[in-house]
Amino acid sequence: MLHMFGFSRHAIIVRHWFEINLGDASMEHGARVELRELKPQPHRGSESAAQMITADRPLWRADLFDKLSDPPGSFAAAHYHPRFTGNEPWSRAWDPELTADPWRWLRRQVESLGAASGDEPWPMGATDAADVPCYTDQVVAAARSVAPELCVSAEQCFQLTQDARETVQLMMKFLERPDLLDRGWVAPWMPHPTSET
Repeated sequence: MLHMFGFSRHAIIVRHWFEINLGDASMEHGARVELRELKPQPHRGSESAAQMITADRPLWRADLFDKLSDPPGSFAAAHYHPRFTGNEPWSRAWDPELTADPWRWLRRQVESLGAASGDEPWPMGATDAADVPCYTDQVVAAARSVAPELCVSAEQCFQLTQDARETVQLMMKFLERPDLLDRGWVAPWMPHPTSET
């Protein structure tokens, strides 16, 4: 499930996410919060026709993650990406305040338009810059609703991230140490063999 807060030219998307570290096959999950650009689309149909809304180019991301090997709610894997190059995130950025109190940290990021950790503010026009902080409480509440400690099994994690099955399979494909992968946990995301007739 995605929570999307749409503004004039930007959207904040909140969801649960699951990923596998390509180096050591460790696993992380938790709340992912992304700022996306709403790409303008040509008008289609009549004045009453439904119009396309596309949350396209990513601008900022926070991953409020636990490692599955750590106690729930420890947020040792919590990090953020202050910028993107095209669709690809910059390297992970770490902030001790994010690990210590992720919800307070997220609140400060939304209120400051991404500038609370000393980064450049989110690149947005005056209208969205005025509107986004007004929705801080709702964004933080949505993120808390998909917090890592609320997801307690592989089946539940899969239910929350099944739309990302192909992405998780790519992670498995490119593991440097596939022998370290906990195949029991990732079984729901594995390709299902087609039945032969």
